Amino acid sequence: MAEPEVAPAGLRFGTDGVRARAGTRLDEPSVRALGLAAAPLLGTDRVVVGRDTRESGLGLSLALAEGLSEGGLQVVSLGVAPTPAVAHVAAADGAAGAVVAASHNPWYDNGVKLFSAGGRKLDDVVQSAVQAAWDAEPRRDGGGGSSSRSDDPDGAAPWADAVASSVGNESLSGLTLVVDCANGATSAFAADVLTRLGADVAVLHACPNGRNINEDCGSNHPGDLRAAVVETGADAGLAFDGDGDRVLAVADDGSLLDGDDLLAICAIDRYQRGALPGGTVVVTVMANLGLRRALVDHGLTVHETAVGDRYVLEALEANGWVLGGEQSGHVVFRDLATTGDGLLTGIQALDAARRSGQTLGERAAELMVRAPQVLYAVPVSSDGAAVVAAVADDLALAEAELGDTGRVLVRPSGTEPVVRVMVEAYDTAKASEVANRLVAAVERADRI
Repeated sequence: MAEPEVAPAGLRFGTDGVRARAGTRLDEPSVRALGLAAAPLLGTDRVVVGRDTRESGLGLSLALAEGLSEGGLQVVSLGVAPTPAVAHVAAADGAAGAVVAASHNPWYDNGVKLFSAGGRKLDDVVQSAVQAAWDAEPRRDGGGGSSSRSDDPDGAAPWADAVASSVGNESLSGLTLVVDCANGATSAFAADVLTRLGADVAVLHACPNGRNINEDCGSNHPGDLRAAVVETGADAGLAFDGDGDRVLAVADDGSLLDGDDLLAICAIDRYQRGALPGGTVVVTVMANLGLRRALVDHGLTVHETAVGDRYVLEALEANGWVLGGEQSGHVVFRDLATTGDGLLTGIQALDAARRSGQTLGERAAELMVRAPQVLYAVPVSSDGAAVVAAVADDLALAEAELGDTGRVLVRPSGTEPVVRVMVEAYDTAKASEVANRLVAAVERADRI
């Protein structure tokens, strides 16, 4: 009799869970094995499970629930629910959480995000332990169901209520908004919450069919939203990703506002109201120079972490701070949520802009002058970290050349065999020149 396979080599946790092509490396036996491996390491006897709208989501979430149940946990399924809804219910119940979703990836990908007891992202130690246990866990077909799983299709309602109650009643009264739900997990929730707060809401891409999630829509493809905001004369637009944990915004003139813009609006508003403990905002190394300058110019302190909202969260929790985020639109309000929440972020930013007497776009333009950013992903055949170490002198020379007028970042990708080169400078030509030199240095180092 053949030995059962273990979790396939190369299927690893990245900065935001594990993702792969559904039905290939990430299949039901693998996900079932992950649930069984993770169950004793999540710090609780109860777990809340949700999924986004991908075709593969139902089968994978059932398999994950079987593994978690076999591992001794009581499983509550929310069905299709945004990632922040799962985290909210887990936090309220003192439970763990699991989400079958792949964020902004196309429909044929899927993944799993895990939250430990209280709805918090796994720390490095626990995640490594889960990875090791999963690697050793046999992959096998399931038993067709889980006797300790219960379904709660209305289970995301407390999250929606909490997001709405994070601002005052009718806080968005009179605003006209367009929202793009990416045919994803926010499709059944976003318009309702915004309407409750008084906004007049038009909705795009909220008819999921299993294969249209993120397809030419949502935060990765905001073209339809930008056009709709301008055509309808709306005050602003919000574009979510497939699982709803991040958001980008559109100003009334159609210009795009990313996580840096939204973070500036919310952070400075909170600081001026005395609602920003420590006067500190957590950003990642990818945060634009314009955001850093805006925060410092308004008297705030900037704390920098590695890329990944889990590192932003770790810094917030370790220091008692409450606000941080990423350029991608993952923004964390630690006093209101345990993870990034696109709908919450959009509402907080709209509320802050209204308090200033400006539209969202006007407020962003007043607060932040974005530094042009040149980005390259340089393919490498050798170890990315070693390549980065080999170009240390080139990096130091570039930093000295730009001084206070720019910023340079060279780092290995955590998910792809590439080295990422980023140069920011208010002189666009200079940024391109420096970036091209660094790309050439990386390519040389990779050949050695």
